[in-house]
Formats: sequence, structure tokens, C-alpha cells
Amino acid sequence: MRALRHAGSWGLALFLIFMFLQATIHPLPNPPEGSVKLLDAPGQNIVFATLAAKTQIALFEPTGRVVVALAELLAALLLLLPFSRRAGAILSFLILAAAVAFHLMPDVLGREIPVSLETGAETDGGQLFALAIAMLAASMLLIVVHPRRNKT
Repeated sequence: MRALRHAGSWGLALFLIFMFLQATIHPLPNPPEGSVKLLDAPGQNIVFATLAAKTQIALFEPTGRVVVALAELLAALLLLLPFSRRAGAILSFLILAAAVAFHLMPDVLGREIPVSLETGAETDGGQLFALAIAMLAASMLLIVVHPRRNKT
């Protein structure tokens, strides 16, 4: 049973690490414009530009975007190391709970995000919201699944 918990812990952690890296530095070639937190020019990240525009709080873009990206990279690092994995799962849970909360407020962000910053642009159909929920569930499951240390 312990080996299964270790395998599940690694699987969930690697999923979360990959998704955080994709959102912050996008190691794969040709990232979609406006979707990479650390590499987008100020005002170009769709999510944080939408947050700043709808709330009229300029702190969301670029300061909030960079702070969230650094928190996601810290969570990814903590998830990578087995002895700090539970702390990384808790940090990722907090980040993703905030993301889901913003998505659930239609006046702030909403379930569907526009694919560009142009007026009347298409939306993603709720894909980013669904991904946030899947990652939130994975981080909650990781908190429970990650095996505790043996006290011998």
C-alpha cells in the first residue's frame, strides 16, 4: 500500500509541477500569446489584464502576475522534493483555491476567459476554469495521499 501511495504522490506532484511550469515559464516551444506569466510583456497576460481591467486595480498587472508566478514556482520546487511535498501541495491548494474563487466571480474574472484582449474576442469555453478545478483537486488529493514519514 505504501508503494502505491508513493507512486500516486509522484504522479500527482509531477502533474502539478508540469502545469505550474507551463503557466509560468512555458518550456515547450511556441506558447500561446498572453498565457505565460513570467515571459509576457506587462499588460499582455490575458488573465491578469482582465483582472486589472474589470476590478480597476492596477496592482494585478504586472505585480500580481509576477507574485503569483513566483508562488507557483516555489510550489513546484516544494512538490519536487519528497520531504517538502505536503507543504508544496498546501501552497498549490491555496494558489488554486484563489484562482477558482476569481473564476467564480463573473464581475471579476468569470468562468470563460477571452482568448485575446480585443473587445468582443472569443472565449476559451471554460477550459482554464476546468484546469484550475482539476489542479485544485490534484493538490487536495496529494495532501491526503502523500505518505507520512515512518517514526521508528
